[in-house]
Amino acid sequence: MMQNTHVQTQLQDLPACTAGDPAGPLTIYFHGAPGAPSELAIFDAPARALGLKLVCWDRFALDAALTGPAYFAALAAAVRAVAGAHQVNLIGFSIGAFIALRTSQMLGPQVGQLHLVSAAAPLQSGHFLPRMAGKAVFRAASVSPKRFKAAVLGQAALARWAPGWMQAVLFRGATGVERELTSGSAFRLLMSDVLRSSLLEHRAGYERDILTYVQDWSAIPAQVTADTSLWHGTQDTWAPADMATSLREQLPNCRRLHLLEGLSHFSCLHHAAPLICHQISAGATS
Repeated sequence: MMQNTHVQTQLQDLPACTAGDPAGPLTIYFHGAPGAPSELAIFDAPARALGLKLVCWDRFALDAALTGPAYFAALAAAVRAVAGAHQVNLIGFSIGAFIALRTSQMLGPQVGQLHLVSAAAPLQSGHFLPRMAGKAVFRAASVSPKRFKAAVLGQAALARWAPGWMQAVLFRGATGVERELTSGSAFRLLMSDVLRSSLLEHRAGYERDILTYVQDWSAIPAQVTADTSLWHGTQDTWAPADMATSLREQLPNCRRLHLLEGLSHFSCLHHAAPLICHQISAGATS
């Protein structure tokens, strides 16, 4: 069962969730943006079955003054605080994949497996933005941080006063498996927590992730040496599938690209979670 815990960093006592087997080999999960540690619940059952331990920090709770390399250095320090000198695996979802890549760059050979799910690639490495569901947010962040923060204030008002309507707007273009998933009560409950955490409780941390993501980080993937797997839905409208093919070409040790037919952004995460756990387990015992 998932547990709330805390990890002491050099900066503050950082809230976290833990899933799976507390005694198992360690994997760090980086949630999306918007996102929250409660996303880790998707991995809990397969992680317990395979004896794996997963930890996800509420990184939006980190001091908003931490930006740029200092932000990623803090995340790398948090990983070392729980992993010590042992090897650790990383999973990143959506913009959390960007965070996982930057943190993996900091950690170097200490990272064993790196799994990027529905990964948001650098905007500068392809013609992606016009086809992204969140293009208005990313354009605003690219052009004017002040305008972007004003837009986020509007999102926060919706998250507070009309959360159901906001979710309906977010997923109105969903079809097939994604539509079935996002219309379910369990998913809506998860998203309520995600939106509350990102837009109401730790808005400055969410804004930091978006403002950092839209900057040019296209040189970073070539510096990430971990054994990398990509998991991406062919129907993803939040991060188009060619973001995954672009990342595969840039990452030196990307050995597996799993294009999941008919899946989109969140349905890819739900489908990939047990498969990732099996791959991590096989690597831990090989």
